[in-house]
Amino acid sequence: MPDVSEPDPLLLALGIAIREVRTGRRVSQEALALETGVHRNYIGGIERGELNPTLRTIKRLAGAFDLSPSELLARAEALERRSR
Repeated sequence: MPDVSEPDPLLLALGIAIREVRTGRRVSQEALALETGVHRNYIGGIERGELNPTLRTIKRLAGAFDLSPSELLARAEALERRSR
């Protein structure tokens, strides 16, 4: 049984991927929140790997960056593979 106190590596990688894209495009969490309808605090939790976003939320975030959800998840998977 997995240790629930350990952060999920894929969630951590997804958060890093979102933060990298967001900061690379010089978008604040607040601006991203306004564009997507996802609360700024929730975005922060995702970026820290603390929250497990729904597919709908991933789609909203990816869309704000003109990415498909699969492109955003592929970035996360690549980051996760590099961290092993």
